[in-house]
Amino acid sequence: MPNKAQTFTFPRNFVWGVSASAPQIEGAAFIDGKGESVWDRYARRPGAILNGDTLDGACDHYHRYRQDFALMRQFGIRHYRLSIAWPRIYPDGLGALNQRGLDFYNRLIDSMLEHGITPWVTLFHWDLPQALEAKGGWRSRIVTGAFATYADTVVRALGDRVKKWITLNEIRCFTLQAYGGRGKAPGFVEGRRVVNQTMHHALVCHGHGVRAVREHGGRGARCGLSDNCESVIPVTESAADVAASRQWFAEANMPILGAIYDGRYSPVYLRKCGAARPKVERGDFSLIGQKMDFVGLNIYSGVFVRRGSDGKPQTFYPSSSYPRTDSSWLHLAPRSLYWNPRLVSDVYGEKNIYITENGCGYDDDVVKNGECLDLHRVEFLRSYLKELQRAIAAGTPVKGYFVWSFLDNFEWTDGYSRRFGIVYNNFKTQRRTPKLSAHWYASVMAANRVL
Repeated sequence: MPNKAQTFTFPRNFVWGVSASAPQIEGAAFIDGKGESVWDRYARRPGAILNGDTLDGACDHYHRYRQDFALMRQFGIRHYRLSIAWPRIYPDGLGALNQRGLDFYNRLIDSMLEHGITPWVTLFHWDLPQALEAKGGWRSRIVTGAFATYADTVVRALGDRVKKWITLNEIRCFTLQAYGGRGKAPGFVEGRRVVNQTMHHALVCHGHGVRAVREHGGRGARCGLSDNCESVIPVTESAADVAASRQWFAEANMPILGAIYDGRYSPVYLRKCGAARPKVERGDFSLIGQKMDFVGLNIYSGVFVRRGSDGKPQTFYPSSSYPRTDSSWLHLAPRSLYWNPRLVSDVYGEKNIYITENGCGYDDDVVKNGECLDLHRVEFLRSYLKELQRAIAAGTPVKGYFVWSFLDNFEWTDGYSRRFGIVYNNFKTQRRTPKLSAHWYASVMAANRVL
């Protein structure tokens, strides 16, 4: 008889789901009192977004969520990771509450539950209110108090029905990349000290998110972070390369995961910062270091590492000829889904890990004769899930997996040209067409194994 490793079977009660974010799918960017986000503003900067695309319409999920939840139900999807749009709740980031925005999310959550779908709610997925950015954004301490109020408001309003909470999505993207000149809104180039301070303020906001769930989430509420950890793959799975990869991973992830799990900045990190070290106020690490119930990992690719002749980690980045998707940053690296959950468990002792994003973007998905035969995506997901199952079989405590993403959507600076969805979206007609990958993923969820 074949064993579980050979049949790629996942544990009983493994969580299978899909992910999306408010700014990428909702549309309705300026109706019912929603304020402008940094991405709404950035998308209007000439040349910032491919083809001049904006978030204004996106997938019109704001008006079509019932249809989308019915489609999820049809494909056996029982868990959905979504986000709340901060500027829909507080149009200016702080000050007056927009009750119409809160009412929308109440209707949204109720509809999910009516369709038998468990909500996993992310409080922040990059869409900072533009009014807060005008006051300094993530550079300024003002954002921490504003986020605390926002988190309290959302958890109080939805906590009777939502029990799975994620504080922030991918801190590096809206701090290091957004203020370090790497193509994310609001699109500034700041010095290292300012960038490090934005990351610190984000960590304080994460702490406020955890606090809000503890105070207002009610019985059974669980909370974590979704982190795009610096991802590593040993060149060989020899003891030497694995040890070098572990060292590289621990050092590369000191600023975020290290700070949260250790409840402080490591001396090594602070030495590397030098004069650019962030300013820490009293009580910050009491918030930042609160124990999470789980950690979410967004894993797509990774850097390859081996032990060098000097005994130190030696890194390799794939050349342009290495297989990759249509996203230049996303080279094929299935083993990243084996090694990085394992390293999070080994380095930080985390016992509850969820893959909150994994997927691939291509530009050539087309619907022909009512079908979208995205074989490339099926093979991508199959290869990654086999490595995830290998990690679990080896003892890594991964409890669930969310594919990115449910729908083709606004893919940030790539606009609507880059398609990550398992459901094709025609952005002119808003017609949804499940791709081959959606049918394949449905069969995987039903069988609880890779097929």
